[in-house]
Amino acid sequence: MATQSSRLWLSFPAKLVTQPVIYELGKKFSITSNIRQASVTEEIGIMSVELNGEREEITRAIQWLESLAIKVEPVEINTIEG
Repeated sequence: MATQSSRLWLSFPAKLVTQPVIYELGKKFSITSNIRQASVTEEIGIMSVELNGEREEITRAIQWLESLAIKVEPVEINTIEG
């Protein structure tokens, strides 16, 4: 099967900002993750990640993140045309 790449914004609730969620993601699912950008405080964690793997495995990983109350949104790349 072909691999794909998904760029996502993750918003972590306060209770998870000190937990190794990205580490667990790599252990539970056959995907690789690349943290592109992150901002973490005691109240919230916001992270841009790139997930690579088979589509079904990425979908399962996203569902797992959402089950932890992590908000998952696609990264929108805006292009200025002119």
